[in-house]
Amino acid sequence: MKSEKKHKLIEALSEAQKIAFSPLMFQAVNCLIELNILNEIDCRPQTKKELQDKLNLSDYILSTLLEVALINKIVEKKEEKFYITHIGEALLYDEMTRVNFNFTKDVCYIGANKLKESFLSETPYGIKEIFKEAKTIYPYISKLPDKMKKSWYEFDHYYSDNCFDIIYKMITPISKITDIGCNTGKFEKMVLKNNPNQDILMVDLPENIEIIKNDPELSNCNFFATDILDEKQELPKLSGAVFMSQFLDCFSKEQIKLILNKIYKASSSDIKVYILEPLIDRQKFEGAKYSIIHTSLYFTCMANGKSKMYNYSDFEELINETGFEIKNSYDGLGAHDYTLIECVIKK
Repeated sequence: MKSEKKHKLIEALSEAQKIAFSPLMFQAVNCLIELNILNEIDCRPQTKKELQDKLNLSDYILSTLLEVALINKIVEKKEEKFYITHIGEALLYDEMTRVNFNFTKDVCYIGANKLKESFLSETPYGIKEIFKEAKTIYPYISKLPDKMKKSWYEFDHYYSDNCFDIIYKMITPISKITDIGCNTGKFEKMVLKNNPNQDILMVDLPENIEIIKNDPELSNCNFFATDILDEKQELPKLSGAVFMSQFLDCFSKEQIKLILNKIYKASSSDIKVYILEPLIDRQKFEGAKYSIIHTSLYFTCMANGKSKMYNYSDFEELINETGFEIKNSYDGLGAHDYTLIECVIKK
Protein backbone atom coordinates (compact mmCIF):
# COMPACT_ATOMS: atom_id res chain seq x y z
CA MET A 1 0.00 0.00 0.00
CA LYS A 2 2.86 2.40 0.79
CA SER A 3 4.36 1.75 -2.64
CA GLU A 4 1.01 2.43 -4.34
CA LYS A 5 0.52 5.63 -2.32
CA LYS A 6 4.03 6.79 -3.24
CA HIS A 7 3.35 6.08 -6.92
CA LYS A 8 0.12 8.11 -6.82
CA LEU A 9 1.94 10.97 -5.10
CA ILE A 10 4.63 10.98 -7.80
CA GLU A 11 1.92 11.03 -10.49
CA ALA A 12 0.17 13.90 -8.72
CA LEU A 13 3.38 15.89 -8.48
CA SER A 14 4.01 15.33 -12.17
CA GLU A 15 0.53 16.61 -13.08
CA ALA A 16 1.01 19.59 -10.76
CA GLN A 17 4.18 20.60 -12.65
CA LYS A 18 2.18 20.61 -15.91
CA ILE A 19 -0.20 23.12 -14.35
CA ALA A 20 2.65 25.20 -12.94
CA PHE A 21 4.31 25.61 -16.33
CA SER A 22 1.19 25.52 -18.54
CA PRO A 23 1.26 29.24 -19.55
CA LEU A 24 4.84 28.83 -20.82
CA MET A 25 4.00 25.54 -22.53
CA PHE A 26 1.07 27.19 -24.29
CA GLN A 27 3.26 29.93 -25.72
CA ALA A 28 5.93 27.40 -26.72
CA VAL A 29 3.31 25.44 -28.68
CA ASN A 30 2.33 28.67 -30.40
CA CYS A 31 6.00 29.09 -31.39
CA LEU A 32 6.06 25.54 -32.76
CA ILE A 33 3.08 26.41 -34.95
CA GLU A 34 4.00 29.94 -36.04
CA LEU A 35 7.65 29.08 -36.76
CA ASN A 36 6.39 26.20 -38.97
CA ILE A 37 8.31 23.60 -36.96
CA LEU A 38 5.27 21.42 -36.38
CA ASN A 39 4.08 21.74 -39.95
CA GLU A 40 7.51 20.81 -41.30
CA ILE A 41 7.66 17.67 -39.14
CA ASP A 42 4.16 16.78 -40.34
CA CYS A 43 5.34 17.02 -43.97
CA ARG A 44 7.98 14.38 -43.29
CA PRO A 45 9.92 13.08 -40.27
CA GLN A 46 13.19 15.00 -39.92
CA THR A 47 16.26 15.35 -37.76
CA LYS A 48 16.96 18.53 -35.85
CA LYS A 49 19.75 19.39 -38.32
CA GLU A 50 17.39 18.98 -41.28
CA LEU A 51 14.84 21.24 -39.59
CA GLN A 52 17.55 23.78 -38.85
CA ASP A 53 18.64 23.92 -42.49
CA LYS A 54 15.08 23.98 -43.84
CA LEU A 55 13.69 26.64 -41.47
CA ASN A 56 16.85 28.69 -40.91
CA LEU A 57 16.36 28.51 -37.14
CA SER A 58 19.12 28.30 -34.55
CA ASP A 59 20.06 25.14 -32.69
CA TYR A 60 18.96 26.91 -29.50
CA ILE A 61 15.42 27.58 -30.78
CA LEU A 62 14.92 24.07 -32.12
CA SER A 63 16.48 22.29 -29.13
CA THR A 64 14.35 24.21 -26.66
CA LEU A 65 11.05 23.94 -28.50
CA LEU A 66 11.49 20.31 -29.54
CA GLU A 67 12.14 19.36 -25.92
CA VAL A 68 8.82 20.98 -25.01
CA ALA A 69 7.11 19.18 -27.90
CA LEU A 70 8.55 15.82 -26.80
CA ILE A 71 7.63 16.08 -23.12
CA ASN A 72 4.09 17.11 -24.05
CA LYS A 73 3.75 14.26 -26.57
CA ILE A 74 3.24 16.66 -29.50
CA VAL A 75 6.06 14.93 -31.34
CA GLU A 76 8.03 11.74 -30.79
CA LYS A 77 11.62 10.86 -31.64
CA LYS A 78 12.89 7.72 -33.37
CA GLU A 79 16.48 7.28 -34.49
CA GLU A 80 17.17 11.05 -34.34
CA LYS A 81 14.12 11.88 -36.44
CA PHE A 82 11.08 13.72 -35.12
CA TYR A 83 7.59 12.46 -35.96
CA ILE A 84 4.28 14.21 -35.37
CA THR A 85 1.78 12.59 -32.97
CA HIS A 86 -2.03 12.67 -32.95
CA ILE A 87 -1.84 15.58 -30.50
CA GLY A 88 0.37 17.47 -32.93
CA GLU A 89 -2.03 16.71 -35.77
CA ALA A 90 -4.94 17.99 -33.69
CA LEU A 91 -3.10 21.26 -33.10
CA LEU A 92 -2.56 21.66 -36.84
CA TYR A 93 -5.77 20.33 -38.36
CA ASP A 94 -8.59 19.91 -35.85
CA GLU A 95 -10.89 22.90 -36.28
CA MET A 96 -12.20 22.89 -32.70
CA THR A 97 -8.66 22.79 -31.30
CA ARG A 98 -7.52 25.57 -33.63
CA VAL A 99 -10.47 27.80 -32.75
CA ASN A 100 -10.05 27.22 -29.00
CA PHE A 101 -6.28 27.76 -29.18
CA ASN A 102 -6.55 31.04 -31.10
CA PHE A 103 -9.36 32.29 -28.85
CA THR A 104 -7.22 31.64 -25.78
CA LYS A 105 -4.13 33.17 -27.37
CA ASP A 106 -5.62 36.24 -29.04
CA VAL A 107 -8.59 37.06 -26.79
CA CYS A 108 -8.07 35.62 -23.30
CA TYR A 109 -4.33 35.58 -22.66
CA ILE A 110 -4.01 39.34 -22.24
CA GLY A 111 -6.55 39.27 -19.42
CA ALA A 112 -5.64 36.00 -17.72
CA ASN A 113 -3.22 37.71 -15.34
CA LYS A 114 -6.11 39.84 -14.10
CA LEU A 115 -8.31 36.86 -13.19
CA LYS A 116 -8.17 37.19 -9.38
CA GLU A 117 -8.72 40.94 -9.56
CA SER A 118 -11.66 40.36 -11.91
CA PHE A 119 -13.22 37.72 -9.64
CA LEU A 120 -13.00 39.87 -6.52
CA SER A 121 -14.35 43.03 -8.16
CA GLU A 122 -16.79 41.39 -10.62
CA THR A 123 -15.13 43.55 -13.26
CA PRO A 124 -13.41 42.25 -16.44
CA TYR A 125 -10.03 43.87 -15.89
CA GLY A 126 -8.60 42.07 -18.93
CA ILE A 127 -10.60 44.13 -21.43
CA LYS A 128 -9.36 47.27 -19.66
CA GLU A 129 -5.90 46.37 -20.93
CA ILE A 130 -7.23 47.38 -24.37
CA PHE A 131 -10.08 49.81 -23.58
CA LYS A 132 -9.51 51.44 -20.21
CA GLU A 133 -13.06 52.78 -19.98
CA ALA A 134 -14.75 49.44 -20.84
CA LYS A 135 -17.20 47.96 -18.34
CA THR A 136 -17.84 44.88 -20.52
CA ILE A 137 -16.44 43.58 -23.80
CA TYR A 138 -19.75 43.60 -25.67
CA PRO A 139 -19.96 47.20 -26.97
CA TYR A 140 -16.31 46.93 -28.06
CA ILE A 141 -16.33 43.68 -30.04
CA SER A 142 -16.46 45.46 -33.40
CA LYS A 143 -13.58 47.71 -32.25
CA LEU A 144 -11.22 44.96 -31.11
CA PRO A 145 -7.83 44.70 -32.83
CA ASP A 146 -8.23 42.73 -36.08
CA LYS A 147 -6.52 39.52 -34.97
CA MET A 148 -8.36 39.50 -31.66
CA LYS A 149 -11.70 40.24 -33.32
CA LYS A 150 -11.19 37.47 -35.90
CA SER A 151 -10.48 34.88 -33.19
CA TRP A 152 -13.44 36.09 -31.11
CA TYR A 153 -15.91 35.72 -33.99
CA GLU A 154 -14.45 32.38 -35.11
CA PHE A 155 -14.89 31.01 -31.59
CA ASP A 156 -18.40 32.39 -31.22
CA HIS A 157 -19.61 31.20 -34.63
CA TYR A 158 -17.90 27.82 -34.68
CA TYR A 159 -19.93 26.25 -31.91
CA SER A 160 -23.50 27.37 -32.55
CA ASP A 161 -23.53 27.72 -36.34
CA ASN A 162 -23.46 24.00 -37.02
CA CYS A 163 -26.84 23.44 -35.35
CA PHE A 164 -28.77 26.48 -36.63
CA ASP A 165 -30.36 24.48 -39.44
CA ILE A 166 -31.58 21.91 -36.90
CA ILE A 167 -32.97 24.63 -34.62
CA TYR A 168 -34.77 26.30 -37.53
CA LYS A 169 -36.69 23.11 -38.31
CA MET A 170 -37.55 22.66 -34.65
CA ILE A 171 -39.01 26.12 -34.02
CA THR A 172 -40.75 26.76 -37.35
CA PRO A 173 -43.27 27.29 -38.82
CA ILE A 174 -43.79 30.30 -36.57
CA SER A 175 -45.40 33.69 -37.26
CA LYS A 176 -42.49 35.76 -35.95
CA ILE A 177 -38.97 35.18 -34.62
CA THR A 178 -37.34 37.66 -32.25
CA ASP A 179 -33.62 36.98 -31.86
CA ILE A 180 -32.28 38.62 -28.71
CA GLY A 181 -28.49 38.90 -28.79
CA CYS A 182 -28.45 38.34 -32.54
CA ASN A 183 -24.73 39.05 -33.01
CA THR A 184 -23.83 39.16 -36.74
CA GLY A 185 -27.10 37.61 -37.93
CA LYS A 186 -25.80 34.16 -38.88
CA PHE A 187 -29.05 32.55 -37.69
CA GLU A 188 -31.19 35.06 -39.58
CA LYS A 189 -29.29 34.54 -42.83
CA MET A 190 -29.91 30.81 -42.59
CA VAL A 191 -33.61 31.36 -41.83
CA LEU A 192 -34.07 33.77 -44.75
CA LYS A 193 -32.51 31.30 -47.17
CA ASN A 194 -35.24 28.86 -46.21
CA ASN A 195 -38.02 31.43 -45.97
CA PRO A 196 -37.32 34.93 -47.37
CA ASN A 197 -40.67 36.15 -46.00
CA GLN A 198 -40.11 35.13 -42.40
CA ASP A 199 -40.94 37.96 -39.99
CA ILE A 200 -37.74 38.54 -37.98
CA LEU A 201 -36.88 41.09 -35.30
CA MET A 202 -33.21 41.37 -34.35
CA VAL A 203 -32.48 42.75 -30.87
CA ASP A 204 -29.02 43.75 -29.67
CA LEU A 205 -26.91 46.60 -28.31
CA PRO A 206 -27.08 49.86 -30.31
CA GLU A 207 -23.42 49.45 -31.31
CA ASN A 208 -24.12 46.10 -32.93
CA ILE A 209 -27.44 47.04 -34.51
CA GLU A 210 -25.76 50.03 -36.14
CA ILE A 211 -23.45 47.59 -37.97
CA ILE A 212 -25.78 44.73 -38.91
CA LYS A 213 -28.70 46.86 -40.11
CA ASN A 214 -26.54 47.81 -43.10
CA ASP A 215 -25.93 44.17 -44.07
CA PRO A 216 -27.77 43.60 -47.40
CA GLU A 217 -28.40 39.96 -46.48
CA LEU A 218 -30.48 41.17 -43.52
CA SER A 219 -32.51 43.78 -45.41
CA ASN A 220 -35.76 41.86 -44.80
CA CYS A 221 -35.28 41.99 -41.03
CA ASN A 222 -36.48 44.52 -38.48
CA PHE A 223 -34.14 45.86 -35.80
CA PHE A 224 -34.46 46.99 -32.21
CA ALA A 225 -31.52 48.52 -30.37
CA THR A 226 -31.47 48.31 -26.59
CA ASP A 227 -29.42 47.57 -23.52
CA ILE A 228 -31.25 44.51 -22.27
CA LEU A 229 -30.05 45.17 -18.70
CA ASP A 230 -31.45 48.69 -18.56
CA GLU A 231 -34.71 48.29 -16.62
CA LYS A 232 -35.96 51.62 -17.97
CA GLN A 233 -35.80 50.36 -21.55
CA GLU A 234 -38.76 48.14 -22.38
CA LEU A 235 -38.84 45.51 -25.11
CA PRO A 236 -41.39 45.78 -27.92
CA LYS A 237 -44.43 43.48 -27.87
CA LEU A 238 -43.26 39.90 -28.45
CA SER A 239 -45.17 37.15 -30.20
CA GLY A 240 -44.37 33.89 -31.97
CA ALA A 241 -40.94 32.77 -30.78
CA VAL A 242 -38.08 34.40 -28.90
CA PHE A 243 -34.70 32.87 -29.69
CA MET A 244 -31.49 33.35 -27.67
CA SER A 245 -28.34 31.56 -28.84
CA GLN A 246 -25.34 31.59 -26.51
CA PHE A 247 -26.76 34.78 -25.07
CA LEU A 248 -27.80 34.13 -21.49
CA ASP A 249 -24.40 32.69 -20.58
CA CYS A 250 -23.14 36.28 -21.07
CA PHE A 251 -24.89 37.30 -17.85
CA SER A 252 -24.94 36.54 -14.14
CA LYS A 253 -27.81 34.59 -12.61
CA GLU A 254 -29.49 37.75 -11.33
CA GLN A 255 -29.16 39.37 -14.75
CA ILE A 256 -30.61 36.28 -16.46
CA LYS A 257 -33.69 36.51 -14.22
CA LEU A 258 -34.00 40.21 -15.06
CA ILE A 259 -33.85 39.43 -18.81
CA LEU A 260 -36.36 36.59 -18.60
CA ASN A 261 -38.78 38.73 -16.58
CA LYS A 262 -38.38 41.53 -19.09
CA ILE A 263 -39.25 39.13 -21.91
CA TYR A 264 -42.20 37.81 -19.90
CA LYS A 265 -43.66 41.30 -19.44
CA ALA A 266 -43.48 41.98 -23.19
CA SER A 267 -44.78 38.58 -24.36
CA SER A 268 -48.10 37.39 -25.70
CA SER A 269 -49.72 34.54 -23.77
CA ASP A 270 -48.77 31.94 -26.39
CA ILE A 271 -45.11 32.96 -26.71
CA LYS A 272 -42.42 30.31 -27.00
CA VAL A 273 -38.95 31.13 -25.70
CA TYR A 274 -36.02 29.06 -26.98
CA ILE A 275 -32.69 29.10 -25.16
CA LEU A 276 -29.76 27.50 -26.99
CA GLU A 277 -26.69 26.77 -24.86
CA PRO A 278 -23.75 24.36 -24.58
CA LEU A 279 -24.38 23.10 -21.04
CA ILE A 280 -21.63 21.66 -18.86
CA ASP A 281 -23.61 18.66 -17.63
CA ARG A 282 -25.08 17.76 -21.03
CA GLN A 283 -21.78 17.02 -22.84
CA LYS A 284 -20.89 13.53 -24.11
CA PHE A 285 -17.13 14.06 -24.23
CA GLU A 286 -14.72 15.08 -21.48
CA GLY A 287 -12.81 17.38 -23.85
CA ALA A 288 -15.98 19.36 -24.60
CA LYS A 289 -16.81 19.62 -20.91
CA TYR A 290 -13.24 20.77 -20.19
CA SER A 291 -13.49 23.47 -22.89
CA ILE A 292 -16.84 24.78 -21.68
CA ILE A 293 -15.76 24.98 -18.04
CA HIS A 294 -12.63 26.94 -18.95
CA THR A 295 -14.62 29.29 -21.19
CA SER A 296 -16.16 30.63 -17.96
CA LEU A 297 -12.79 32.21 -17.20
CA TYR A 298 -13.04 34.29 -20.38
CA PHE A 299 -16.27 35.79 -19.05
CA THR A 300 -14.56 36.58 -15.76
CA CYS A 301 -11.45 38.37 -16.97
CA MET A 302 -12.48 39.65 -20.43
CA ALA A 303 -16.25 39.81 -20.91
CA ASN A 304 -18.13 41.10 -17.87
CA GLY A 305 -16.60 39.74 -14.65
CA LYS A 306 -19.71 37.94 -13.45
CA SER A 307 -21.09 35.43 -15.97
CA LYS A 308 -20.13 31.85 -16.80
CA MET A 309 -21.11 28.69 -18.63
CA TYR A 310 -23.95 26.94 -16.83
CA ASN A 311 -25.42 23.53 -16.06
CA TYR A 312 -28.95 22.56 -17.06
CA SER A 313 -29.97 22.67 -13.40
CA ASP A 314 -28.92 26.33 -13.23
CA PHE A 315 -31.27 27.29 -16.05
CA GLU A 316 -34.04 25.10 -14.66
CA GLU A 317 -33.87 26.93 -11.34
CA LEU A 318 -33.65 30.40 -12.92
CA ILE A 319 -36.55 29.81 -15.33
CA ASN A 320 -38.77 28.50 -12.54
CA GLU A 321 -38.20 31.75 -10.62
CA THR A 322 -39.73 33.75 -13.48
CA GLY A 323 -43.09 33.71 -15.23
CA PHE A 324 -41.91 30.90 -17.51
CA GLU A 325 -41.71 27.15 -17.20
CA ILE A 326 -39.81 24.56 -19.24
CA LYS A 327 -42.00 22.71 -21.69
CA ASN A 328 -39.29 20.65 -23.43
CA SER A 329 -35.53 20.36 -23.65
CA TYR A 330 -33.54 18.79 -26.47
CA ASP A 331 -29.97 17.60 -25.98
CA GLY A 332 -27.14 16.61 -28.30
CA LEU A 333 -27.92 19.12 -31.04
CA GLY A 334 -25.23 19.68 -33.67
CA ALA A 335 -21.63 18.56 -33.52
CA HIS A 336 -21.05 20.10 -30.09
CA ASP A 337 -23.94 18.78 -28.02
CA TYR A 338 -25.98 21.94 -27.66
CA THR A 339 -29.17 21.94 -25.62
CA LEU A 340 -32.33 23.76 -26.71
CA ILE A 341 -34.65 24.67 -23.83
CA GLU A 342 -38.22 25.48 -24.84
CA CYS A 343 -40.11 27.69 -22.38
CA VAL A 344 -43.73 28.80 -22.22
CA ILE A 345 -45.65 31.07 -19.85
CA LYS A 346 -46.75 29.36 -16.66
CA LYS A 347 -50.39 28.37 -16.54
